[in-house]
Amino acid sequence: MMEVEEVVRAEAKAPAKELTGSWWWFLIAGVGWMIVSLLVLRFDITSVATIGALIGALLLVAGLDEVFIATIRRSWAWARVLLGVLFILGSIWSFTSPFDAFWALASVFGLLLILRGTFDIVRSIATRVLNPLWGLGLAVGILEILLGFWVSQQFFPAQASLLILWVGFMALFRGFSEIVLAFELRSERSKEVGA
Repeated sequence: MMEVEEVVRAEAKAPAKELTGSWWWFLIAGVGWMIVSLLVLRFDITSVATIGALIGALLLVAGLDEVFIATIRRSWAWARVLLGVLFILGSIWSFTSPFDAFWALASVFGLLLILRGTFDIVRSIATRVLNPLWGLGLAVGILEILLGFWVSQQFFPAQASLLILWVGFMALFRGFSEIVLAFELRSERSKEVGA
């Protein structure tokens, strides 16, 4: 059993070597996510069109991020490119009609949380061999599903307020994780160069 875990860990670290040269991209993306988070969390329900435009910017950055990762990591690259194209198309729509984009996203917000929670549960269970904190991902996924069911039965102003908080905190946490990943990749690169 221990030999299988060592093989799985070695195979999981192989794509990380490809990413170490591009650590700076994740640092820039992380800072960008933090700026978006700061902007979104300063708004309230009365600035819907502005938030719709920021959602477009968020989708654009997420789309470019997915396409960039697909060029480096070849496994499931087609799915990342497809997701990146969908994000970019969503950003174009958000820029052309920010008010409608905000309310459309607010109306399907519960479904998005349920889907996100499901993916987090599946990912945390699938990576439990590699990830010692897989239980945290499982708990977050369960909470996202419960929150998704709760927000689905709320009225638009409550959905809109929760959407503003969710987008802001999602950008904040994504920024933290991208910055941490950048410095982890930089550390790995310095170990490779030193070895």
